[in-house]
Amino acid sequence: MMRKILFTALMAAAVGLSSCSTSRGTFSSGGGRLLSPEEAYRLGKLKDKPYVIDGKRYVPMNYKETKGYQEIGIASWYGQETLDQHNNQPTAYGEIFRPDKPSAAHKYLPLPAIVRVTNLENNASIVVRVNDRGPFVDDRVIDLSAEAAKQLGFHGKGTAKVKVEVLSK
Repeated sequence: MMRKILFTALMAAAVGLSSCSTSRGTFSSGGGRLLSPEEAYRLGKLKDKPYVIDGKRYVPMNYKETKGYQEIGIASWYGQETLDQHNNQPTAYGEIFRPDKPSAAHKYLPLPAIVRVTNLENNASIVVRVNDRGPFVDDRVIDLSAEAAKQLGFHGKGTAKVKVEVLSK
């Protein structure tokens, strides 16, 4: 019986660890090998060019500006309705949006980026890949996938005060 419990626990840990790996420079949110921010920068595939949404121009940070970057503000979440509204279009970085997998959208970070988001209301924390643009609501700092919001404990509430910390160098 004890072996069965140990085996189950080890398998759960292996599955959890297989979803992200920084030692090989990859981070996967459910499908295929994805470039790490470091690889994207090195290969010239970082998305950090200015863009316009609803007539407003946004200028993302360059890769070097993100070192040690932190901000505190309001997080919201997006899910299946966004997927349906946009006819399954890929994220701004070209990856498939999966509301059932942790991911995020940010207006100013270069894509992709890896961030730790901490819900300051309950201290829950999660590491997510930023691969999309948004939220385009003035008082919001980050938009999380529905799954990330669930893991941070604010899915039912809709928003939460969070701390965002860039982990990619």
